[in-house]
Amino acid sequence: MADAFKMSDLGLLCYYLGIEVRQSARGTLISQGAYAAKILERSGMAGCNPCQVPMATRLKLSKMSTEPLVDATAYRSIVGSLRYLVNTRPDLAFAVGYVSRFLEEPRKDHLAAVKQILRYVAGTKSWGLKYERKKEKQVQLTGFSDSDFAGDVDARKSTTGIIFFLANSPITWQSMKQKVVAQSSCEAEYIAAANAACQGVWLARVLAEVHGSAPSVPMLKVDNKFAIALIKNSVLHGHSKHIEVKYHLVRESAEKGQINMEFIRSEEQLGDV
Repeated sequence: MADAFKMSDLGLLCYYLGIEVRQSARGTLISQGAYAAKILERSGMAGCNPCQVPMATRLKLSKMSTEPLVDATAYRSIVGSLRYLVNTRPDLAFAVGYVSRFLEEPRKDHLAAVKQILRYVAGTKSWGLKYERKKEKQVQLTGFSDSDFAGDVDARKSTTGIIFFLANSPITWQSMKQKVVAQSSCEAEYIAAANAACQGVWLARVLAEVHGSAPSVPMLKVDNKFAIALIKNSVLHGHSKHIEVKYHLVRESAEKGQINMEFIRSEEQLGDV
């Protein structure tokens, strides 16, 4: 490129769009400590007391809340900044996604949840992701998918949580409200697994293109045995005939050997924040 264009070598990447990068012979570390500090300063939380969790367990917020309204512009600004912070912080994905549901008309209890996230960020500003160098030519692509059941009190929809690891390092994660209402926890887990299967098959193809080899089979770990049985055994069609056709992709992927399913205990489910 230097032969074709006028350019200068600035050395190893160390800072890019708010993301700090530290490279060494052992691997690469990425974080957003300085960006997190700016969020806290802009929101007036720079000197706040830190807390240990981003959101209270089983917290239920509603769009129909009767609490007083708060400044919507300031609320949207903070939440938007936190969404960018999720680029290096999978542990914030669910909490930030949850408070993002109230951007239209934020109220005092919604802002209280955002402030708890900020207090958590204050105590974990230096946290980030570590990518170690591996000598193995073929590394395992492993995904975790999980779901709550009817966690959204307004629409009674469930929330999907997905995270994929390559060589024990997280490479993609997602927390989103499902588009349909699930009738059982099994169905909610099945829909989450279907979304994870789409992601896993695509990632395997991308890796195969990079390596110039055949796509590997990703491992998907689910903590619901009935959902796994539904994926592996088409005889259980009576339990799933009402589920939208597009979610049965996970069953077809399993039958074709494009993805492997494995049960994991709920205590070890990394897709559950």
